[in-house]
This record gives sequence, structure tokens and C-alpha cells, in this order.
Amino acid sequence: MTFATLGLIEPLLRALETLGYQTPTPVQAQAIPAVLAGRDLMAAAQTGTGKTAGFAVPLLQLLAMEGPKVSANSVRALILVPTRELAEQVHASVAQYAENLPLSTYAVYGGVSINPQMMKLRKGVDVLVATPGRLLDLFRQKALKFSQLQTLVLDEADRMLDLGFSEELSNIYRVLPKKRQTLLFSATFSDDIRLLAGQMLNDPLSIEVSPRNVAANTVKQWVVPVDKKRKAELFVHLMRKGKWKQVLVFAKTRKGVDELVEKLQGLGINADGIHGDKPQATRQRALDRFKASEVQILVATDVAARGLDIEDLPMVVNFDLPIVAEDYIHRIGRTGRAGNTGEAISLVCADEVNMLSAIEMLTRQTLTRHMEQDFEPEHRVPDTDASGQVVKKPKKPKKPNTSGGSKRNLGKWVESGEVSVAPPSLKPVRKVPAFNTGPRKKK
Repeated sequence: MTFATLGLIEPLLRALETLGYQTPTPVQAQAIPAVLAGRDLMAAAQTGTGKTAGFAVPLLQLLAMEGPKVSANSVRALILVPTRELAEQVHASVAQYAENLPLSTYAVYGGVSINPQMMKLRKGVDVLVATPGRLLDLFRQKALKFSQLQTLVLDEADRMLDLGFSEELSNIYRVLPKKRQTLLFSATFSDDIRLLAGQMLNDPLSIEVSPRNVAANTVKQWVVPVDKKRKAELFVHLMRKGKWKQVLVFAKTRKGVDELVEKLQGLGINADGIHGDKPQATRQRALDRFKASEVQILVATDVAARGLDIEDLPMVVNFDLPIVAEDYIHRIGRTGRAGNTGEAISLVCADEVNMLSAIEMLTRQTLTRHMEQDFEPEHRVPDTDASGQVVKKPKKPKKPNTSGGSKRNLGKWVESGEVSVAPPSLKPVRKVPAFNTGPRKKK
């Protein structure tokens, strides 16, 4: 199968050829014809399998061949994403695919000034990539109209429909045209989210090209148990032992990112960090330097877990396990992309055992454990398995007292081998050992 056999027009085929796209991935082979046919779609596929091209390429063809020219402050296709980094990346891909088409594309997100975005939207945009919060800000300031909207895409739909975005999405849906094509793409879908998404779509086609909630088999995964206080020390040890050149590290909190970066920089290691408190320009600069191998270690919160495409990234380290098990799949999906191999190591301490158990149950696999010499944890990490059970270590039975003839102090003196307990209402009585009643020695 080729992209030409999917019914794509020549300008798109030329752009894909320039990018080195030779044959469609499974998700592209199924999604592109469905989108071109105008179907609503729910597509689940492992990260790194080409989902962006799966919706962007046919979407661009529909816009190029159908509908009027975009009006001022209007948008014809809207792609919603959860993070600023993903907005930039998706827009960059869309712009590359549209290189030979007379279509305009743009990305809007928070963390930067809204004024240049409002100016850009005055002429209208064919394809707009946006985070929900900034999109609503622009709409409320009358910088955006949706009367020409033909297609809505939710990229990383599981996160977009999660509780953290539900209010924003509800407000957006209220102002969108009822008649539209809606596409949901993601690596993971929970049953609740599938049910909710099904209510938003019109007779949707469901595409699932790989087992649900399973990480790509190109990623080798394992766990290293360690005490929490020694995680940073272990990370440095493993990095030097393995001679790691480029590593994306995930920490649970913004404070954790800053502390690890500071520690690594103090050891002379070229490290940088990104999280939600950093200005967008700072985050983008750190990411660009990491992609260019100018930074060896990039430490990030889950803002970097979704959609970031770092070519040939060899290693992902979970310094902290994610609170939401699905985020583990997205995190390690930054490596082993597009058929390449990668490694994902998780440093796990005792109080993360329930998170580890949830990940193993979600992915339906028990992660191999490697104990690192000199880093064996004082606080044992209980065994877990893919059933979701935490296997508690059985308590050692008490050893029976085998000292038969020893003296036992039970609140009073007792003779050897004798056990005598005083009534609770009486004070312990001091029992004196028996006197020798044998014949006396003569003086």
C-alpha cells in the first residue's frame, strides 16, 4: 500500500515524499480514507505510530478541495491539544504537510502574549492548533469565530476529556457548529472516556490498530528499587555506568524538576528542565537544545509526556512514577518511536508500589526488576504483578521458646522450670529458693 492508493492529492503526496514518508502506518492506512469520507472517528494507536499525519493529511485535503475561503477572525479546522509543547509540534507537522497547499496554519496557547495571536487571527486561519484555555480567551475577546468550522480534532483525547479539561471543553462545544466532523486521536482510552466521547460523535468509526494501553514493544522496560532519598545518587550512578548520552527524565513535581536539575548541574552535568511554571520561551529553548544534543539531560514534568517527537531518543527515565497510570505509556512513548528501539527505566521506592501495581495492571505485564549493587533499598518495595496485586512479604513466625529449663521472670521469682502467675488482684510475691534441709556440717 502507498499513500497514493489512499486517494491523496498530488501536493500532499509531494510533501510526504519530501519528508521521507514511504508507506502508511497502520493507523494512517485506516484513518485517512475514513476522514476523507467525512466520518467521525475514534482512533487509538501506540504513540509514535503517525497519528498526527493520520488526521492532518486528510483534513488538509478536505479543506483544499471543499468550502469557501476562510473569513476574517474565522477558522475552518480546529485541533485541540493539552499542552503548549504539543501545540507547537502538531502545528509544525501540519505546516510541513501543507507546504504545497494554499492554506494557512497557526498555533495558539497560553504562557505568551495574546496580542500577536489576536493580530494573526484577523485574516482568518484555515487550520488552528490550540490549547483550550487560550482558545476560550481569544473567543471571549471576539478574536475568533466558529461559523466556518468544518472539523474538530481532539489530539491526545484521553487527557483532553479528563476532568482537568472537561469544563473548558464543555464551554467550547457550546459555541461550535452542531454540524461538523469530529475526530478523536489518542494512544489510550479508558472505558469511561470512550463512553463520553461516543456521546459527542455522530456514528463514529472506531479504529484500534494495537492492543489498548500497551506500550510499544520496541521499548525495553525495567524497574530499579531504591530508597527515595537515594534516587538522585542512583540516577547519576546509572548514567555514568551506562555512559548515557541523551536522557529524558520525568519527575512528579515542578519542585522535583528544579531540585534534580540543580543537583546535576552542581556535578557538572549538562542538564535543563521544563515544567508549567517556566515561561513558554524558556521551555521551548530547553527542548530545542535537548533535541539538538546541546543538553544531555532534560528533566520534565508530564508537560513533556505527550506528543513530543524527539528523533532517535534512546532513553527515558521515570525518576518518579506518574500518579495516573496511563501517563506511564505516554512517557515511555517518547523513545522507541517509528520503529526505533529504546529503553525506559523506572526508579521505584516503597511508597510508589501502588502506582507500580496500577501501571502493571494497565499494561498487562510485570516489569522486570534489577537490583543495583550498593543501592539495595532499606525500605523494601513489595512484589507486584500484572494482576494489580501487591504481594506483601509474609511475617516471620515467632520462634518457640526452646530453653526449657531457663528461668522466666513473670513478676516474681520462680524456681527453674516452674511457671507461676500471681492473681491479678495480688501483688507479686517474692518466692525464695528452697533451703538445703540436709545434715548440718559440724563446726
